Amino acid sequence: MKVELKIEPGRREPEIVILAGAESEELDRLVRELSGLALDPVPVWREDRALLLPQGEFLRFFAEGKGVSAQTAEGVYSVRLRLYELEGRLDPRRFVRISNSEIVNLDKVTALDLSLAGTIRMTLNHSVTAYVSRRYVKKIKETLHLGRRDRT
Repeated sequence: MKVELKIEPGRREPEIVILAGAESEELDRLVRELSGLALDPVPVWREDRALLLPQGEFLRFFAEGKGVSAQTAEGVYSVRLRLYELEGRLDPRRFVRISNSEIVNLDKVTALDLSLAGTIRMTLNHSVTAYVSRRYVKKIKETLHLGRRDRT
């Protein structure tokens, strides 16, 4: 594979062009990964102060009362987006919905407890607990590759 970098003064945003002889799964995967590199930060509020935080800092987003909150290692912030809007903006390789009221950052999951009857308890950053609702258990097990192994 040949890689080339061209600097164009005045260009506002980098552009990546892939030249190939034919389509392939590997090229499709590469395009998806490169497209996800420049994900937008998420606007959050604490009191009257707005902040733009990188997606990687978030542990989870959750419904609280009539609004949505975001939790990082530093604290909890208010978000002025609905969960479904956040779900569309967040990196789908990193963030997954675990219930109708919560989205978690899989990179921050430090432990899983599958012993509960029909649910999964996730520990984020060694201290925050989140529960996967029964409706989402199958999806989470598939995402985390927790399925049963064939014993053949």
